[in-house]
Amino acid sequence: MNTVLPLTADTTLAEVGGKALSLGRLLRAGFPVPPGVVLTTSAYRAYVTEHGLAAVIADALTDVDPADHAALADASTRIRAAFADGRPTRLLATLRPALGELLDRPLAVRSSATAEDLPDLSFAGQQDTFLNVRGPEALRAAIVSCWSSLWTARAIAYRLSHGLADAEVELAVVLQELVPADVSGVLFTANPLTGRRRELVIDATPGLGEALVSGQVEPDQFVVDRAGRVRSQTLGAKSHRTVANRDGGVDTIAATETSGSCLSPAELRTLAGLGGAIEDLCREPQDVEWAIDGDGAPWIVQARPITSLFPVPADVPEDSLWLSFGAVQGVLDPLTPLGQDALLQLFVGLAHFFDLPTDGHTVGFIRPAGDRLWIRMDGLLRTRVGRALLPRILAMVEPGVAATVAELVTDAAPAGTGVRWGTVRRAGRLIAPILRRVPQLVVDPSSYRHTLTGVAEQFEQAVATEFAAAALAPDPRTRLSARVAAIRHSMRAGLPTLLPRFAPIMGPSLPMVQLLRSLAEPLGEEGARLSLEALRALDGNVTAAMDVALWDVAEMVRGDRATSERLRAGEIEDVAADWLAGRLPAPIQESLTDFMQRYGMRAVAEIDLGRPRWREEPAAVLRSLAAFLADRGQGPEAGLAAGRAAARSAIVELARRLGPVRGTQARFLARTLRGLLGARETPKFTLVQALGHAREALLDSGRDLVGEGVLERPGDIAYLTLCELEHLDQRPADAWRATITKRVQAASHHRRRHVPRVLAGDGRAFFEGIGDTDGVITGSPVSPGVVEGVVRVMFDPATATLEAGEILVCPGTDPAWTPLFLTAGGLITEVGGLMTHGSVVAREHGLPAVVGVHDATKRFRTGQRIRLDGTSGRIHAVEPSSADEAVG
Repeated sequence: MNTVLPLTADTTLAEVGGKALSLGRLLRAGFPVPPGVVLTTSAYRAYVTEHGLAAVIADALTDVDPADHAALADASTRIRAAFADGRPTRLLATLRPALGELLDRPLAVRSSATAEDLPDLSFAGQQDTFLNVRGPEALRAAIVSCWSSLWTARAIAYRLSHGLADAEVELAVVLQELVPADVSGVLFTANPLTGRRRELVIDATPGLGEALVSGQVEPDQFVVDRAGRVRSQTLGAKSHRTVANRDGGVDTIAATETSGSCLSPAELRTLAGLGGAIEDLCREPQDVEWAIDGDGAPWIVQARPITSLFPVPADVPEDSLWLSFGAVQGVLDPLTPLGQDALLQLFVGLAHFFDLPTDGHTVGFIRPAGDRLWIRMDGLLRTRVGRALLPRILAMVEPGVAATVAELVTDAAPAGTGVRWGTVRRAGRLIAPILRRVPQLVVDPSSYRHTLTGVAEQFEQAVATEFAAAALAPDPRTRLSARVAAIRHSMRAGLPTLLPRFAPIMGPSLPMVQLLRSLAEPLGEEGARLSLEALRALDGNVTAAMDVALWDVAEMVRGDRATSERLRAGEIEDVAADWLAGRLPAPIQESLTDFMQRYGMRAVAEIDLGRPRWREEPAAVLRSLAAFLADRGQGPEAGLAAGRAAARSAIVELARRLGPVRGTQARFLARTLRGLLGARETPKFTLVQALGHAREALLDSGRDLVGEGVLERPGDIAYLTLCELEHLDQRPADAWRATITKRVQAASHHRRRHVPRVLAGDGRAFFEGIGDTDGVITGSPVSPGVVEGVVRVMFDPATATLEAGEILVCPGTDPAWTPLFLTAGGLITEVGGLMTHGSVVAREHGLPAVVGVHDATKRFRTGQRIRLDGTSGRIHAVEPSSADEAVG
């Protein structure tokens, strides 16, 4: 058991922690890092064991609420006092031969936690650093204080807020010769404010940098390029500087001696060069602490990833623009590796359809970053047609993105004047079917919608047949290979099969919706209400049909007193287990099974092949059933009938108010849209059915791989890619399990990221949606009506219950959320537009809804009472003193 190692040792995170691991890597690469050693986590564990501190820690943290600051402070005080009472008697005897003559020099003592300076969690500033430590007793005290700083109130709260168990974290300690700094500071190899990747930010202050890092002084700040050329600079007020002399003394020098810039142009170039080289070594932007001694020599004392930056797709032009695929789909969580791979195959098929280049695995217009997918759109903005149409389309799908794109459109090169015949030819593949089917769309839109439904059903049956054939392969690995091939084939065939039939629906529908709203615009807010009301309760919506089917199951359950009482009592997981085991009363078992056979392939984030389906984890469905049992409303079928009646009335009223000519146009538009737009959900529903077949097949292979020792659980197959599944023999089983563990941890950390709507290739990230108006929180109005109620902020419908009449506030919705719409009083989402899933289904059920509300899940709180206007998009707090006071 090594308790002391040289910094240059090639070791592990578990042994020396993040900071020491990073410094050792830099040292081995030849960077100027002060010499020193690392006291490993073994020494920490030995001290904790020797003094019985594990029991003290467990007792102090029992039932501590991370939001209770007083409790956190009390727990920290108790734990740190217990650390301080101990004495590491054999510590210096161990350190003396390792430190040698360094023991007689001033030292820097720095924490190095096993969950510190990591790509996804930096833990910056959570543990303590001690400078100018000299002498055996001071060193011993600094080490113990460093160990105990793992248990500061802020460090405990930080770990709790990031879901990291205290038992998972240990502390090593770095002991280095202290740099007698003439000037020191921090260098960011990417601009932490703008995100620009080729722009470095250097903060500098005279003397030691600890005051800067802890926020006690105002630094000089320089924004430079990779060559060190200054783009901008701000000189801070420096009241004093503290320097360490080579003999260990400390000097404080007056401000008059530190006026002007801390760094010369040559020093800026040197630091920029070091920062760029460190980023190249680490392959991601770095936060670097540095010092320059009295002889002008630079030193690196720490380097860690900049965790606040959202990743950018790899190897893309700096002037490229990328749209969040998840924002359009209402899925902001990270996607599993297998889920990303399956979707990429979907887009490979699209590339083949348009004769676009692809390597068979990826395409240039969609790339992964941060475990999410991004769609490139700057190419469209460089064409006249794209520049005219894309912002308008985005305004219907994601208004927040449209606003951002409108500001960024000047960043794209001006549109060319020539005709790109290749683009025209590719566009013709969709335009031609639209033009051919215009007569049918006008005369009988409902008939054409049924044509799409038929094509979709045929595709789903073909996919089912293909996976059934793959299951007949004679051995597990051959079955797995056949299933991977079936995924590739079915995903690549999906869009070329469905798109030519779907384009004649959505192609004309988007401008027709916009035209209907424009016709109604002179009528003001009432016109907006009527134009939205006209699109309620559309025929042919598969998600609305699913809600009706689930309500029918609830009615069946309502007739069984024992089962309904179990659900009302909250025995959700137990009832779910009984259904999986076939133990429910026969009528209910059969009814729920029928529902699952039709809709059980749905799930939260169902576009991700790696996510469990309802038929695997039915608790979410049963939670909705429990809510339905408590709701004595009329049910979705009656609600849809009322919605159709309301739509007919709205069309008549709109036509009357607009007059003969414009009214006739409005009636035609509304009639056509009502015949077509019910198919809005059909292609996605069909593709999710295909994913359901794929997942069932892969889980079967996952069980085979568990038997082989490659996986610990069948569902772990989601953390391997299709290519990896085809080449499992190239690595041992334990290597695959380690890879999966690492990816699961990365996904957990990525889930906490604030996800931008748009990324630029140079690193800029754009998060905000629709801006507030006159201090009132505002979003995009997508489903008319005004409702007043209590907020329920939710992130996962599988783990929380929505009470009848509550206003649902969530990041975004996909079909797995829609059973909640039957009990909700209103809907607010952070992403979405008029034609996205949640908006369409909200109109189906007459649910007032506002979408694209920036940071809605942070700005509203569960239990808060608000008034939501789905016609104007305005949201107010409801207070006894002022019903019009804005939330803010």
